[in-house]
Amino acid sequence: MNGGSAFSPNCPVPDMDSKHIELAHGSGGLLTHRLIEDIFRPAFAQSPEDLTHDGALIDVPAGQVAFTTDSYVVQPLFFPGGDIGSLAVNGAVNDLAMCGARPVCLSAGFVIEEGFSVSDLRRIAQSMQSAAQAAGVRLVTGDTKVVERGKGDGLYINTSGIGTVVAPAPVSPRQVRPGDSILVSGDLGRHGMAIMAVREGLGFEPPIVSDCAPVVAPVLRLIGEGIPLHCLRDLTRGGLATALIEIARTAGVAMLLEQSEIPVSPPVRGACEILGLDPLYVANEGRFAALVPPQAAEAALAVLRGFDPSAAIIGTVQEQGVPGSVALRTLGGSYALDLLACEQLPRIC
Repeated sequence: MNGGSAFSPNCPVPDMDSKHIELAHGSGGLLTHRLIEDIFRPAFAQSPEDLTHDGALIDVPAGQVAFTTDSYVVQPLFFPGGDIGSLAVNGAVNDLAMCGARPVCLSAGFVIEEGFSVSDLRRIAQSMQSAAQAAGVRLVTGDTKVVERGKGDGLYINTSGIGTVVAPAPVSPRQVRPGDSILVSGDLGRHGMAIMAVREGLGFEPPIVSDCAPVVAPVLRLIGEGIPLHCLRDLTRGGLATALIEIARTAGVAMLLEQSEIPVSPPVRGACEILGLDPLYVANEGRFAALVPPQAAEAALAVLRGFDPSAAIIGTVQEQGVPGSVALRTLGGSYALDLLACEQLPRIC
């Protein structure tokens, strides 16, 4: 955690004697030190040297390295199945996994609003460490900033990650080929609907729980089993439909999905109907699509169902069709899926 420049004199700093983050001036170094020692070091440090310098030295094996960064502004900060902390860690490690990489380390940057609860900040830091441990990755460096009350919406987090590429061949939309099978790693729409249910005060029974989780293990298992992975994509903002349309356009191929094969749980489907949303466009935070050669589809499905029984083969890349198009076949025929003009659910990650 950046102890040298996170808080300089005459900059906002947290008052750790309070139950909430407060603005103070003139003693930034001491209070920054206390923030690190009281909250971040207990959560993140794995050795006495961790978080003692402005950066971290990382041993990375020879070969290709994957790198990612993302910022998280989800509201509410706590939701069924996770919080902004676990979301920030899982989002970063999942992006690395989609590159065919094994995550190695993360950085974390915190923008904290004056008045934010110290206990909530500690809870989020501990949640991040638990998520990092589950994904087999270390949080090694970062930064903190405090902004005036009303300027930060509680808390924003940025995470960046480094991973080592372990896939034996490139994993990208450019590798997609006609005939490829399209799989999803589990049921869709739970994260977006969990967030929306909390926001709107909808008391679903049972409650919808976010799928927020790392997908590193199933991806590494697919690679370990020797399954050729042409493309991987996590199904976050814009959901399944947006992800596949983007892949189809980059690869210059057409895709056909079978509506009857796409896994959506009854609670999510019912919530989408109530709110007028399409589950194919609802965000996920622990689900991904995999495009593999047709002869590898059943083996890939067996691996994915070892982690989630709802994983499914949902469609194919077509030999013919309009390049860049994705169609959905239903009982009444088929129709083209389009990119939405705007987010169905803003502030879900």
